[in-house]
Amino acid sequence: MSTHHTTVGAFTVWDYVVFVIMLLVSASIGVYHAIKARGQQSNSQFLLGDRQLRALPVAMSLTASFMSAVTVIGTPAEVYQFGAMFLIFCISYAIVTIVSAEFFLPVFYRLNITSTYEYLDMRFNKLARYTGTIFYIIQTVLYTGIVIYAPALALNQVTGLDLWGVLVATGLVCTFYCTLGGLKAVVWTDVFQMGIMISGFLAVIIRGVVIQGSFERIWNISYHGGRLNFWDFDPNPLRRHSFWTIVVGGSFMWTAIYGINQSQVQRYIACKNLFEAKLSLYLNLVGLWITAFCAVFTGLTMYSIYHQCDPLTQKKIRAPDQLLPYLVMDILRDYPGVPGLFVAAAYSGTLSTVSSSINALAAVTVEDVIKPFTSLSEQKLAWVTKGLSLMFGIICIGMAALSSLMGSVLQAALTIFGIVGGPLLGLFLLGMIFPCASSIGALSGLAVSFILTLWIGIGGQVYQPLPDQTRPLVLNTAGCFFNTTDTTQPVTGSPWTTINQTTEMTSRPVIADTLYSISYLYLSPIGTMTVLVLGLIISLLTGGKRNTVDVKLLFTYRDMLCHTYLANRSVHSQKTITKDELEGPADTGKVNPTFTEQELNNPEKQDHIISTTYL
Repeated sequence: MSTHHTTVGAFTVWDYVVFVIMLLVSASIGVYHAIKARGQQSNSQFLLGDRQLRALPVAMSLTASFMSAVTVIGTPAEVYQFGAMFLIFCISYAIVTIVSAEFFLPVFYRLNITSTYEYLDMRFNKLARYTGTIFYIIQTVLYTGIVIYAPALALNQVTGLDLWGVLVATGLVCTFYCTLGGLKAVVWTDVFQMGIMISGFLAVIIRGVVIQGSFERIWNISYHGGRLNFWDFDPNPLRRHSFWTIVVGGSFMWTAIYGINQSQVQRYIACKNLFEAKLSLYLNLVGLWITAFCAVFTGLTMYSIYHQCDPLTQKKIRAPDQLLPYLVMDILRDYPGVPGLFVAAAYSGTLSTVSSSINALAAVTVEDVIKPFTSLSEQKLAWVTKGLSLMFGIICIGMAALSSLMGSVLQAALTIFGIVGGPLLGLFLLGMIFPCASSIGALSGLAVSFILTLWIGIGGQVYQPLPDQTRPLVLNTAGCFFNTTDTTQPVTGSPWTTINQTTEMTSRPVIADTLYSISYLYLSPIGTMTVLVLGLIISLLTGGKRNTVDVKLLFTYRDMLCHTYLANRSVHSQKTITKDELEGPADTGKVNPTFTEQELNNPEKQDHIISTTYL
């Protein structure tokens, strides 16, 4: 069986051809949109596609950006080591989609904003806006560095693909089509890249099923190896993954990404009307589920093939992130071009995430940093935005060099979102739910929350959680030929640190096994709740009850899908409003009857409403 080979294949000419074709198609989509918009591209067209995008491509783009190379390479390795519990994230995705579509989206959409941080200026003050912008830029540049570097390193060590050559090439292609084509190019390249990524997963799964003979055999081997560990209801917050850490912690973390993160929000507020925007989020949920199932089943397929001959324990690879590339070169090397398809899938993940990051970074810089202090025309702003896209592309490529210090890619990426995203989510929730929240309370809560999550996050990096919290599953080498190692050896779950385990054991402070060992998924809820609690207390102590807040800036029950449907039924039965009031503005696209005119991006009708209460 292929599991017993001491070497795996190397890249062939056909693999390079497939990989280069993927890059060329991505670049050509950018060129096409640049030519199509030639000479008439305003800044709004560049950053928001003139707010005329449809739900399906936006949904695929949202999924592709979420499904970075970190997901393509990191998730199957996670399942291989820790089991299929990752699938419980599907529950989190459903919660996040509903909260984003019914809570955050209506508020952002009716305000007609480009940058989500404009909301913080409207609701609090300019300092809140600039703080949010700076947090976002730091988080995104760090995350993008991981997304570029991690797959390049893993693929270089397994396939022999030139590390910096490919890293710079993919970074430049990405920057090229972002700078030329704007948001439309980003969305349509994401649609293409989504197809490539799913194809990469399917190639591995199908070949694995052929080797094993059936799906049932893969399932049975996974079951007997303890990999089907879905329902672990241990409430201990120190457990790295359990039902509660994934559903509670995961929901907070992904809401910070889907609900308020500029990279995602920018796509769905570019839809032609509110119905298309909400639909894009719900369609994206289906994409997330398909992605999660593909990634988890790929991990189980990999376990079934290596369950008696673990390449990690055998030292054939250096890190868990190299497991999937190793498997691909092992089982698909006899099929010219197929390993190239998988590498293209991993890099499609990189391109889709990096392109949305570059586009969003340019958007927040123009809207939050340049526009308030200048009076440039739309045409000039479009050129400035293109220049910024180029600059951020180069910064992200440079950042990739520093990412080698970050350890396990999946956990490193999600920890960054926890440290920064949690406090920011708390800031937006405070503004949208509580009219009494003041800028003093909000900023004080944000500052304390960020310091707290940063402290816990760095502590968790320095003092690695012990295996009784991470609970890696046993890996076996009993079936290998030339086996000279111990037959069973659990692999520690988070290579965040290189501190020698014995030294660490003797010098660990008590806090290392309590606060620092808390699951990385709980960083987000800790950050969010700290902002909400402190922000409310300080706001009330500093006279927040006297606040007057424009109702447009608050979430109300009228934003809910069910309410708008019932309200419209009531309206139709009573016939108390005119036909003109039921129809939205002519340029908002096709009006869906389940939405009221108030929601269809027509804020002028509500400008006179100032209130300290809502609902």
